[in-house]
Amino acid sequence: MGLHYRESGLQDAPAVVLLHGLFGDKDNLGGLARQLADHYRVVALDLPNHGHSPWHEDVSWPSQQAQLQQTLDALAITQCHLIGHSLGGKLAMQQALHQPERTLSLTVLDMAPVTYSDQRHAAVFAALAVVAAQRPATRAEAEQLMSTHLPDAAVRQFLLKSFVPQQGWRFNLPALQQGYHQLMAWPDPSGHYAGPTLFIKGGRSDYLLPEYQPLILAQFPSGKARIIPDAGHWLHAEKPDLLRKLVVDFLSTAG
Repeated sequence: MGLHYRESGLQDAPAVVLLHGLFGDKDNLGGLARQLADHYRVVALDLPNHGHSPWHEDVSWPSQQAQLQQTLDALAITQCHLIGHSLGGKLAMQQALHQPERTLSLTVLDMAPVTYSDQRHAAVFAALAVVAAQRPATRAEAEQLMSTHLPDAAVRQFLLKSFVPQQGWRFNLPALQQGYHQLMAWPDPSGHYAGPTLFIKGGRSDYLLPEYQPLILAQFPSGKARIIPDAGHWLHAEKPDLLRKLVVDFLSTAG
């Protein structure tokens, strides 16, 4: 079974595939999808174990990349531009490395091909677990439960987009927590994608650091970088207009 998706834009135009981040869904990059739909065939996907896509215990990168490839095959997408944010950026990079001949370009939003600390989301998992255990009847109740672990209201609101009252989370919390160390890892340091590549960093984010440049260029030798000032990790929500401009300009030159 393939991944759940929403399609928009022009059927006979080049395809752009959008991949959201951890704990999100295909709506996260909705503004970008609407911008690109005037000139491209846009496919926004729910990642494995997110949104309405199938749940699997296996969260390994080979498994996720295979599910993505299966979905592209089902949609008869032989080549596409890949755009991924955070966890979706890792999946986009994996796809480009394993299927370079099918990747027209690669855009990675605030993510690097490195292994991150497996404690990065500890507070988030604690907040999610409280909600999953108590199954509150309203979003307001869920947010109150989360506030003890997550003082940042913006983070709580982002997560609550995937909350279903009296049911819980739309993503597969047990599998994501059990396999979190795999999601944070980078399994393929020897791959190579030489096509057009753009990394976009949130200026206040610590996900894409200068010391990662040698690792990036070793696998993505055509990689270029842009920084969005005064933006954090959710740069698509904080600075949507500038992000859209950077992406549109890049795609126009990527072929």
